[in-house]
Amino acid sequence: METTRTLGRSGIEVSAVGFGCWAIGGEWQDPGGQPLGWGKVDDEESTRAIRRALDLGVTFFDTADVYGTGHSEHVLGRALGRRRDEVVVATKWGNVFDPDSRTLTGGDDSPEHLRRALTASLRRLGTDRIDLYQLHLADADPDRAARLRDACEELVAQGLIRAYAWSTDDPARAAVFAKGPHCTAVQHALNVLTDAPEMLRLCEEADLASVNRSPLAMGLLTGKHAAGRQPLREGDIRSRPPAWLRGFGAGTGADPEWLARVDALRDVLTSDGRTLAQGALAWLWARSPRTVPIPGFRSVAQAEENAGALEKGALNGEQMAEVERVLGR
Repeated sequence: METTRTLGRSGIEVSAVGFGCWAIGGEWQDPGGQPLGWGKVDDEESTRAIRRALDLGVTFFDTADVYGTGHSEHVLGRALGRRRDEVVVATKWGNVFDPDSRTLTGGDDSPEHLRRALTASLRRLGTDRIDLYQLHLADADPDRAARLRDACEELVAQGLIRAYAWSTDDPARAAVFAKGPHCTAVQHALNVLTDAPEMLRLCEEADLASVNRSPLAMGLLTGKHAAGRQPLREGDIRSRPPAWLRGFGAGTGADPEWLARVDALRDVLTSDGRTLAQGALAWLWARSPRTVPIPGFRSVAQAEENAGALEKGALNGEQMAEVERVLGR
């Protein structure tokens, strides 16, 4: 397998695995106190992990202005430092937040907010351009989103962004952005437990990259959430999961039905010397030549494991068929 992939029609080349920077933003919350981060984080360890990933050939980092209410962008920008030009940086806009109380306060789908948010992200990341700028409001109104698409084209013309995308699980919404010449991707949920055939079809038809969030099913596909393991920490979104977060129960940790599916897949995903997480990434690469999974990380060890999947490559046809048989799809 090639260890690089192209972001859709942009021609921008990235490592076949990207790194998702949600978890390194640390703790933040919604107005009701619902945790939206992954618990406490060590910025020094996050920095070491990013630099280790760079040394192992990872060239794509995905964050958002709202992760840790700006903190994730700060950490990523500092960690990249002088190596900024070696990587492709993706971030997102659309959410409004208060960094002092680390609270998400709402959303804003206006072109005016787009400009304000971009200026703030450029400052936090310490860069003069964003390589992939993504709308972070999954259910934004399609007509208003068309105005944002046109505003993104202006930002491309001004050299402030290179390409743009929508982070949404709705193919019809993604298709609205896809009409723009410099739209080059859609970020959506995809993993071995939750396929997305319609979105992959759109990516094929519109020449878009499929940037995969939750490639490890929020940690279920790492094998670290087996029954009887330690409960999730306070401040971790999975300890009080919102309605959209599948596979976890409030206060109960991982859902036993989901864990049973992971167990059933263990043999095929860990074939050829892979870890479970590496097998989950290998499934994504085999699923489509357009996929770029962005697993999260909080430590050097996780960075090494995720980057190590590149050497092992994609699952083969026989292994892919076995996955479908096990899951009864």
